[in-house]
Amino acid sequence: MLDPHAPVLLAWLQALPADAPSLAPATLQALHAAGARALYQAVQGGEARLYAPADADMAALRRLLPQARWLRLQPLWHRAGQAAGRPAPWHYVVATDVLPEHEADFNAWYETEHAPGLAAVPGTVQASRWLCEEAGPGSPRYHACYELAEEQAFGSPAWLAVRATDWSSRVRPHFRNTRRTMFRRVDLVPLAPPA
Repeated sequence: MLDPHAPVLLAWLQALPADAPSLAPATLQALHAAGARALYQAVQGGEARLYAPADADMAALRRLLPQARWLRLQPLWHRAGQAAGRPAPWHYVVATDVLPEHEADFNAWYETEHAPGLAAVPGTVQASRWLCEEAGPGSPRYHACYELAEEQAFGSPAWLAVRATDWSSRVRPHFRNTRRTMFRRVDLVPLAPPA
């Protein structure tokens, strides 16, 4: 698991290589050996996200995934969720920009109402926010990530209630360049066989 309080490297891939939907086991193990800690494949489409600590072997990671766009994410906020400690095979990401004149309100909403509310939804393992300061065109600066124990947490009545507040309605129209994606975790190392 990544340290939610330290910068991370994000490899964003529009699509996995030709052997999609999964990389060869040897490639997965090589990514892990180079420092990668989490790989997620979009439930729909070919998008993938790979996370590594900022001190990972960047040269090796670039050789293994030459088509990836690498971004450095700075931690903004983290909270354990209602289901803290449970396995989290689901990874929901909202990546967005916001109009500059609404950025302070956007950040206050995320950190005091929205993200804490979603962390408290049954099935949420953890919630975190990240900032990509060097994001270019097509790469949103803000990334909100939710680790989920079950996919049904997303879209549950409790989840939808958090999204339906007056403050949410006021902030959301100021989002720009937004991507909302549900991912499924891909194991980088083989799981131990059951005992």
